[in-house]
Amino acid sequence: MHANSRIVLFLIVCTSTFWFGCSSEKATEQVESGAGSAGEAVSDSESTEQLVKTFVLGDLIEPFDPPSLEEIDKLAEWVDQPVLDGMELMRKEQAEEGPAELSVAEALELRNNSDEDNEKLIHALGRLAAPEGSGVDYGTTFVREAQGDLKSSNPLLFSAAMDGEFSELTGVSLFGFDRHFTPFASKDAVVSWQTSKDRLMDKLVLRDDLTWSDGKPITAHDVEFSFKVILSDSVPIPAVRSGTVELKYVKAYDDRTLVIFHKEALATNVWNMLFPFIPKHIYEKSLAEDPTMTRSDYHSKLEDHPVVGGAYKMKKRVRGQEFVVERREEYYLHNGKQVRMKPYFKQIRFKVIEDPNTALLALKAGSIDDHRISPEQWESQTDDEDFYKNNTKNTTLGWDSYYFCWNFKTPFFGDKRVRHAMSYAMDYDEMLSTIFHDMYQPSRGTFHPTSWMFPKHEPPQPFQQDLDKAEDLLDEAGWEDSDGDGVRDKMVDGKRVPFRFSLLVHQRPDAIKVGTLLKECLDQIGVECLVKPTEFTVWVEKNRTKAFQASMGVWGTGADPGSQENIFGTGKGRNSGGYSNPEVDNFFRQALLEFDREKRGEIYGEITKLMWEDQPYTWLLYRNSFYGFNKRLRGYTFSPRGPYGFSPGIFGIYKAVLSP
Repeated sequence: MHANSRIVLFLIVCTSTFWFGCSSEKATEQVESGAGSAGEAVSDSESTEQLVKTFVLGDLIEPFDPPSLEEIDKLAEWVDQPVLDGMELMRKEQAEEGPAELSVAEALELRNNSDEDNEKLIHALGRLAAPEGSGVDYGTTFVREAQGDLKSSNPLLFSAAMDGEFSELTGVSLFGFDRHFTPFASKDAVVSWQTSKDRLMDKLVLRDDLTWSDGKPITAHDVEFSFKVILSDSVPIPAVRSGTVELKYVKAYDDRTLVIFHKEALATNVWNMLFPFIPKHIYEKSLAEDPTMTRSDYHSKLEDHPVVGGAYKMKKRVRGQEFVVERREEYYLHNGKQVRMKPYFKQIRFKVIEDPNTALLALKAGSIDDHRISPEQWESQTDDEDFYKNNTKNTTLGWDSYYFCWNFKTPFFGDKRVRHAMSYAMDYDEMLSTIFHDMYQPSRGTFHPTSWMFPKHEPPQPFQQDLDKAEDLLDEAGWEDSDGDGVRDKMVDGKRVPFRFSLLVHQRPDAIKVGTLLKECLDQIGVECLVKPTEFTVWVEKNRTKAFQASMGVWGTGADPGSQENIFGTGKGRNSGGYSNPEVDNFFRQALLEFDREKRGEIYGEITKLMWEDQPYTWLLYRNSFYGFNKRLRGYTFSPRGPYGFSPGIFGIYKAVLSP
């Protein structure tokens, strides 16, 4: 099965994926500001500019006349690349690990009270089903917790965590990657994959047994068309455009043969090719009228009834409550013959539950099958008979990174001394021990210390609260209490501006607690922080449009560190705070040109140290994965991004047949 890397970041995810929120790509609302117009980050005219542009398909693509396929084959010196199945890879890995120490029955009786217990549970219950699917209940439903609503069912409009989850189930990906983030062409969609010796071209031959949910065949022309849509200036999709913009051209030479041309030989070329695609015959005539793909009646209907090519299709959608996908028989059957693995669930239902306490009650009651457990719940609410009657729980190391993002366009945070003052003001010990029960690790930057990207020499050390240092830095930056009202102020553009700002947080209890803790810390040094709990989709829009002063969120783990450039590179699509450092930009560029992983890691280490010095974010902590699962679930495996968002991920999970 496949996994789309656009989940980053959300997972992307991204997804990739995000708990307090995920920065991504229509809100025109302005931030509530204590500083008047000086604190406002976006205007209506800026946010609506996209809507008045004339649609020209692919107008962001530089002129290029692709050579014939015959000419390419003569010159390319093709090198074969792996075409693999994520399920087969995981089965092989599990076989090499040896048999589980406990039987399934023994594991289901075990309570997770130690690291040793945790490993035993994962090895016993995380075993994939046999290739023939014995023991799988194919007629059942997997009811999943959704911590935010589905924003868009169109994969090109991906901007939030649940968009990625939906796309992974309903979309077709030509590439996937395993839990170690090793990429490969997906055996479910691709026959062969080759790269030219100079790394400037990739050729793929697609399978001929894939169809859209309306019965039309999926072809290479859909991929070429989607590439051109993504690189159309009037189409507002900066999240998906990230990476794809590095491609020179995508050419379908026939229904099955696709050649992807790269502008340069880059270490991230394989990830740049992982863009999602849509059916050409559905969208090619409608984009001129509505390039946003959201406003016309035609596109609105497609939102709730999308034409998809993956293992599942939309069955039901109730905004703000749930969405349901159903297995597509025509995905794994072609002309009456099984050509791909039959997806294990008849339906997967996502129930929107933003409050974690409500979600835990739902898990205990059996109305959902999985729940991302908070540290407090892990420690004190999931260790009794009430929980273990129907469920079990697991944890693994995670690379997700919590942060406060500072908007450089406000009068407050353009000065590095102020950003450092914010980082010194935060009480990390209180946050980690009281709010997160010592179950998370203090942050040391954008990359996790166990990753290959983290600096090996003179790595950043976690901040410790130092209010005296914070006050000194604010004094140096000119923020002093000139009128004796208890709030620091400063002359900005001829006006006296009080240091009073708003902090957007997702409306989950833990996020509100962390934001409130920062507020209490800043109160002690003459800075006012208004904590604004914000509904998830609104949080996403305000971050996309930079309509905030400060924002709290969490980045999921990208499959490759190159994705960080889109978050911290000057002027990049997800750089919501407006951070800019030419030296960081230069290092990101060097890393793209380096193919040796060890040397690439050293470059990203330098980036980490530079950004730690700049503090565009106050990095707070790394979040481990804590999950509760219904006891009928099997086959869940983990990567540093949790049990989802890689291959096989969700496609390896199944419900066991009930004993008679």
